Amino acid sequence: MNVFVIGIGLIGGSFAIDIKAAFDEAVIYGVDQNETHLDQALSLNIIDHKSTIEDISQADIVIVAIPVDATVNILPMILDMIDEDCLVFDVGSTKQKLCVSVEQHDKRRNYLAAHPIAGTEFSGPQAAIANLYRGKTNIICEIEKTAFKLQEKGMEIFSRLGMRIRYMDPASHDKHIAYVSHLSHISSFMLGKTVIEKEKNERDIFDMAGSGFASTVRLAKSSPAMWTPIFKHNKENVIETLEEYITNLNQFKELIENNDYEEIYKEMENTNHIRTILKGIA
Repeated sequence: MNVFVIGIGLIGGSFAIDIKAAFDEAVIYGVDQNETHLDQALSLNIIDHKSTIEDISQADIVIVAIPVDATVNILPMILDMIDEDCLVFDVGSTKQKLCVSVEQHDKRRNYLAAHPIAGTEFSGPQAAIANLYRGKTNIICEIEKTAFKLQEKGMEIFSRLGMRIRYMDPASHDKHIAYVSHLSHISSFMLGKTVIEKEKNERDIFDMAGSGFASTVRLAKSSPAMWTPIFKHNKENVIETLEEYITNLNQFKELIENNDYEEIYKEMENTNHIRTILKGIA
């Protein structure tokens, strides 16, 4: 089974590691614009061979793990080049524009729109880890548009990697993910920006930063090359979530200005309910 992974970073590299472990017959080919990434992935035994997009016709499986704006451009090209029995799936954090980009393609049935909800704030081949996807949710969009035998091939991979499957239409996916993922990253980036700007005048501010700050700002270490296209692709939903978030921040600020600490207590107590909602999520 020839598996071509386009984009050998955290996500693509982790898929490569787990597929090699789960399928004895898998041969992993790495495709990446960054030659250093390919050399690192080879030395770390993440991939078996370096390759190029021109060799994609040899693939049985193609995993596209690059920024979503690049995926929109390259996905139709990949479908043009693959064999009829090849499965192509992406791992992008937005789905609607990707699905639209290939909805009229002759080989739309070869494409499976996927979004594994997994990752860390790190990037590059050295960030790839085994079992990243075990126990994680993989959202599949427009499953009915993928050929059944290729659906089965994809589900076999996801099952062996220990993933949970959830089905969703692309528009709903993009709306919901804006709240639970995209807004979290924006909040983290802006908190980091606020503290960095303040630190210019107060050099010891980071000496006072504890684990709470570290965990809240963790996502600010994420790759801008990956996240800027995500915000661009999901612009309308991101703006909507930001407007609601800013409204809540302003209301909280007004409560403090008005010394309404009883209401502040109630606000936080009501929000504590999220502990129940997120119970069991690592």
